[in-house]
Amino acid sequence: MAKATLVSLAESLGVSRQTISNVINAPHRVKPETRLRVEHAIAESGYRPSAAARQLRTRRSMNLGIRLMPVVDGINGSILDRFLHALTEAAQEDSYRLTLFSAATDDDEVRQYEELLNVSDLDGFVLTGTHHGDQRTAWLLENEIPFASFGRPWSDTEDPFSSLHPWVDVDGGAGTQQATGLLLDQGHTAIGFIGWPAGSGAGDDRRDGWRRALQAAGVFADQLDVAVNDGVPAGARAAESLIAAGATAVVCASDSLALGALSAFRSQHRAPATPNVIGFDDTPVAAAVGLSSIAQPIEEAARDIIRVLTHTLSGDADAGRPDKHLLLPPTLAQRVPHPLAGNGWLG
Repeated sequence: MAKATLVSLAESLGVSRQTISNVINAPHRVKPETRLRVEHAIAESGYRPSAAARQLRTRRSMNLGIRLMPVVDGINGSILDRFLHALTEAAQEDSYRLTLFSAATDDDEVRQYEELLNVSDLDGFVLTGTHHGDQRTAWLLENEIPFASFGRPWSDTEDPFSSLHPWVDVDGGAGTQQATGLLLDQGHTAIGFIGWPAGSGAGDDRRDGWRRALQAAGVFADQLDVAVNDGVPAGARAAESLIAAGATAVVCASDSLALGALSAFRSQHRAPATPNVIGFDDTPVAAAVGLSSIAQPIEEAARDIIRVLTHTLSGDADAGRPDKHLLLPPTLAQRVPHPLAGNGWLG
């Protein structure tokens, strides 16, 4: 069977080649009944637009840049791997490719932007790890470079939903609030929090969710709030201090911290029938040891980021515009810890 082309499709449907092109690139310009007829014919024929022709027509490289962030440990690094994989799939479905680059600091990342735009002619960027005073977003906005971020803009004074650039984020505060509520329902009142030092944006949001749940229940436990750098050993040490202060359960800002905390709780208490340590990110390691954890909808976030960014690049400012700012709800995966978790098994 001969391969379908723009010309053959147009002839078989009795429409112009421009109509076929509009259905693919600007569907809002085509009458609904015609658009549906053309879309059906495209699906039936297996027709695929020429990527080379599309690039020449749009004068775009069909290439997006994203920085490979440093991995603190192999536990939380799995989330970045999932996100990158999902982002690559979503971009490919829209005929885009990703250019990966590394940078040690935000300053270095901005320098990489300038070099890549000069050498590789990228269409735009995907940002991760947004934080207070993020100079990367400021530079991209100032230079009118299209981009979207996985992570909302963090500011004490500005509403992220009024941001000039598109972003997709997960409501981490809602996740830790739900986790704390679960522990309260189980009868715990001395619920600690192990998080990162203040100022990280996402970490502050997760801490706020824990605090909101306690305040709503009339429980005040600020003395059970510990801030440490991420990692399993840091989580274990923090949990030991919380146990000494009377904590019977703990919510953590990451699975790395939670795995350390789980080991500390295991050395102090018999294995309970219900979780008393809850992590964040629902990594494969958490699932393997039976650690309850808050799961982010990583695949959905990646698809939404590509959707809003490619829509910006299409130049159709209003037609079929997806939500520019999306805050996605997480879910809580409840588990009973594996009996070997602790007793030296986690190190």
